[in-house]
Amino acid sequence: MSRTRIGTPVGPRRRIRIGCGAGFADDRVDPAVELAEHGRLDYLVFECLAERTVALAQLDRLRDPDAGYNEWLEERMEAVLEPCVRHGTRVITNMGAANPTAAARVVAEVAHRLGLDGLRIATVTGDDVLHLVKGTPLVLLDGPDGTLTANDLGDAVVSANAYLGAPPVAEALAQGADVVVTGRVADPSLFLAPLMHEFGWSPTDWPLLARGTAVGHLLECAGQLTGGYYADPGTKDVPDLARLGFPLAEVAEDGRFTVTKVPGSGGRLTPATVTEQLLYEVHDPASYLTPDVTADFSHAHLTHLGEDRVEVTGITGREPPTTLKTSVGYRDGFLATGEISYAGPGAVARAREAARIVETRLTTTGIEFTNARYDLIGVDAVHRGVGSPAATAVEPKEVRLRVAARTDTLVQARRVGREVVSLYLNGPYGGAGATRDVRENIAITSVSLPREQVPTTVTVTVTVTAATTTADDSPEP
Repeated sequence: MSRTRIGTPVGPRRRIRIGCGAGFADDRVDPAVELAEHGRLDYLVFECLAERTVALAQLDRLRDPDAGYNEWLEERMEAVLEPCVRHGTRVITNMGAANPTAAARVVAEVAHRLGLDGLRIATVTGDDVLHLVKGTPLVLLDGPDGTLTANDLGDAVVSANAYLGAPPVAEALAQGADVVVTGRVADPSLFLAPLMHEFGWSPTDWPLLARGTAVGHLLECAGQLTGGYYADPGTKDVPDLARLGFPLAEVAEDGRFTVTKVPGSGGRLTPATVTEQLLYEVHDPASYLTPDVTADFSHAHLTHLGEDRVEVTGITGREPPTTLKTSVGYRDGFLATGEISYAGPGAVARAREAARIVETRLTTTGIEFTNARYDLIGVDAVHRGVGSPAATAVEPKEVRLRVAARTDTLVQARRVGREVVSLYLNGPYGGAGATRDVRENIAITSVSLPREQVPTTVTVTVTVTAATTTADDSPEP
């Protein structure tokens, strides 16, 4: 199909529109399509990485060198690339996870199938710093008394990914990328990068970078801003959650911005939903640390401009930390689970007896385990036995027992699940729907790295009719 080069805009642009197409790895696809078709966007960002997500992706890549990126990457690109190209919208995503290079090849293949030849696809790499962490005396930030180091984890370490900032993504855009695929880039940095590129913001203009970071922080969780996590039926009602619309921001060159959503989409965007998201995962609102800036949200001012439109001002900032937070994933044994249901009169009593049986079996038959839990789902799985008596005065007609335990070996983990399933014929009566599952447990810790030790590389490729060829490969210091 014929297409218009997106590239770097000619002349200054006073306001741009950025939308969020995903807030986590398994998010819905259709709200992103709605944004691509009707959001009048300059940029569509897919933020799909959590700390454990990267570590699990590294495991996938260890099993298959061509794997390690988000499993929904192809489907998302199939859905949004054509409307994005048609409307002149550029795409930024961290769906590259542990393998941005392989992810970029997938994007190129999708573009070719859609007839979007000539699409410029960039990868940002450098966040994989396993070689700088494994076997070193770097102190684990969440270790007891600062005594544990990466070296203490030995060969159990499978991944180490530094949180990169916005500059390499902005560089990819400056090189004309239509799609930018990254690994571990800090969530708000994905949104800050196009603002730095479009408006020429200096990487040391802390107030502007803080405002752009606030844009990213509000948008990064997608449907949380438009009422998804805010909703509490009867208390905080949000309309049409089944087709919740994802948010977008209109950003001016001075960093003033308004958050909104596509008119007619589901959900609700108000000062209340913005307030909840602004405080989400923020330990200190006056000192929100990112690779780009230390943002200060403590004097944020929200103005309700009308239905689903909130302006945000009052954000400022100062220089960022001298180090980069680095997530370290390591093998931590296996997690075994087993579940079984009981129904009818005495269901809770039978489920509690079943839990006692399994607990006795686990402690007397030689199964090696740690951290076992025995939960009655619907009774005490969340409150763990400390719920109010009034809440449990009426006994439920059905209940499901869940047993979970951590083991060092796969064999021991399978034995934990077998003890739950064996309740079928070994009492109490009426157990049904038993299941068991075992998975390797990947734990997450963190270290700090001096930022000068983490160089990044921007690589731009162009999809052409016959093949994908490298157009540029330039390291960024």
